[in-house]
Amino acid sequence: MELLETLFGELINFLGISRVLELLEAGDYAAFKTYDGIVSLIYPIIPLLVILELILGLIYKNPQAKVYKVNFLIYIFNRFVGRFIAIAMVAFCIGLFQSLAPFQTSLTWYWFIYGYIVWEFGHFLYHYWGHKVRLFWCLHSTHHAPENMNLTVTYAHFFLEAPYADTIRTTVCILLGVQPELLFLIMFIDGTYGAFIHVGENLLKDGRLGFLNKFILTPSHHRVHHARNPLYMDTNFCNLLNIWDRVFGTYQDEEKAVKVEYGITREMDSGNFLDVYFGEIEALFKDVYKAPGLKNKFLYLVMPPGWNHEGNHKTAKMVRDAYLISQKMKS
Repeated sequence: MELLETLFGELINFLGISRVLELLEAGDYAAFKTYDGIVSLIYPIIPLLVILELILGLIYKNPQAKVYKVNFLIYIFNRFVGRFIAIAMVAFCIGLFQSLAPFQTSLTWYWFIYGYIVWEFGHFLYHYWGHKVRLFWCLHSTHHAPENMNLTVTYAHFFLEAPYADTIRTTVCILLGVQPELLFLIMFIDGTYGAFIHVGENLLKDGRLGFLNKFILTPSHHRVHHARNPLYMDTNFCNLLNIWDRVFGTYQDEEKAVKVEYGITREMDSGNFLDVYFGEIEALFKDVYKAPGLKNKFLYLVMPPGWNHEGNHKTAKMVRDAYLISQKMKS
C-alpha cells in the first residue's frame, strides 16, 4: 500500500497538479484568479504535453522508446539526488549579492522587459560556458545525449547542472538590480517556455512557429542547438529572446537543406543511462589522467571539448568553421 501511495505521489508531482487539487478540494475557486492559482494551472501543461506527445508517437509509429526510457530514469534519479540544491543556490546568491546591486527594479512592465533581457544574458553565459568549458560540458552533455527530440529531453539533466546554471543566472540578475519577486516571475515563465521549445516532431512538425521565428527563439532554433551537424554546432544558446545570440554571433536558423541530426559527437550508447549520465565525466577523467604535467591536466578541465594537449584539436568551433569554409568554396 505504501509503495502505491509513493508511486501515486510521484505521478502527481510529475504532472504538477498537486496545487490544483488542493484548491479544488478546498473549493477556493477564486484563488485561480491569483498569481499562485494561475501558476498552478500553467505548470501541468508541459507534463500533459509529454503524455500527448508519447501517445502521438505510438500512433505515428515513431515511439522514440530509447529516449523516453533514459530520460525517465534521469528524472527519477535527479528527484532523489538533487531535488533542493538549485533552490538553495538561488536563495544563497540573493542573500549574498542583493546588497551589492547599484539599484533595484520593481514589478512594472518596463522593469520586466529589462529583467528578462538581463536574465537571458545570464542564461546565455551559463549555456555558452556549458559548451565551451570541458568540465561544465560534462554536466550539460546529459541534456544533449538523446538522439531524438521530444519534451522529455527537458528533464534530461545532470543533477548538478541546475545549481550551476541558477548560480550564474541569479548572480547576474541580482547584481544588475533584478529584485527577487521579479526574478521568480521570470524564472517561472522562462522555465515553462524552456520546456516547450523541446517539443518534438510528433507533436509539432514544423518548429518555426511562423512569423514568430524572426523575433524569438522557437522550437526550430532549439532543435538546431541540439544538433551535431557541423553547421549547427554550438549555436542558439538563448531561451526565449535570441538577442544575445545575435549580439555574439551564435545565431543560426534551421536550414531546410540540412536535416537536424540530434545527439553528441562522442561515440556512445544513448540508451544506456550510465553512459548518458556519466560518460563525459569518465572521458574527461581519462584525458586528465593521461595528460603530462599539471598545466595540461588543468587545461583539459577548462578548455573546450575536443581540445588536445598535443595540438590535435577538434573543437566544435573548428569543425563548424571548416564546414562553413568548405561551403563557401563550393559556392
